[in-house]
Amino acid sequence: MQIGFLGTGLMGAHMVRNLLKAGHIVTVWNRTAAKAEALAADGATVAASPDRAVVGAEMVISMLADGPATEAILSDPALRQALSPGSTWVDMSSAKPEESRAHARDLATLGVAHLDAPVSGGTLGAEAGTLAIMAGGAAETFDCARPVLEAMGRPVLVGPGGSGQLAKLANQAVVAITISAVAEAMLLLERGGADPAAVRDALKGGFADSTILQQHGARMSARDFAPGGLTRLQIKDLDNVLGEAASLGLTLPATQETRRRFVRLADKMVGGELDHSALFMELCDLNQLETGR
Repeated sequence: MQIGFLGTGLMGAHMVRNLLKAGHIVTVWNRTAAKAEALAADGATVAASPDRAVVGAEMVISMLADGPATEAILSDPALRQALSPGSTWVDMSSAKPEESRAHARDLATLGVAHLDAPVSGGTLGAEAGTLAIMAGGAAETFDCARPVLEAMGRPVLVGPGGSGQLAKLANQAVVAITISAVAEAMLLLERGGADPAAVRDALKGGFADSTILQQHGARMSARDFAPGGLTRLQIKDLDNVLGEAASLGLTLPATQETRRRFVRLADKMVGGELDHSALFMELCDLNQLETGR
């Protein structure tokens, strides 16, 4: 399939490589051109602008920072002119459900179908092609897009337009709160004299086991907070979770407290560009212990 891919950052670059490996023809664009140009060696065509990336594309995939970033590109007259009627736009960015529904309505006026299909799995999942892909939209649109999405992970249709983003918000709440719990567990083990790596091994397969325990627990023990999932983006996602909860008349106390701690990490400890597992540093600081950064 001819694909235009917008946004080749930490996640997007790996996703493009997997699309190319699956035999798709991919034209890429990124705001920082060097990140797109690096994919030329893998077989991608590099476009100088978003409108050039989508010319002739049967499918457009966007992997941008948030809903407003997608909106800014969608509002470009040159891009709107370049889109092919009958094509599909798959937005794999993390956005608000109402933003995705608005994008779908807008694209429909151009004869373009839409799926909101955010992902979970981080850079490791993106590289391995094992991302969890939560799709919202029409069943027939999802069925047509499924073979492409399967090159990047495991797609599941979770409901009508906006449902993919709602599922991602639920995912991000679970991720953030679990990171907080794992940080507390790792610090407890370290200070108590147990071997955190051995405990993680002992917990494999039990109720407390998780990808976050195994991967981020190891990061915390190694004090390796090189960015995979950025803290500042985790905060953005939690803001969206709480905004959606407020619109539904809900209070989510654990999410509120976890967001407060991530903001403290970003603001007081200048950790916004660190991996979200760096919440361990915030916990160390809270306990007046060396962060080991």
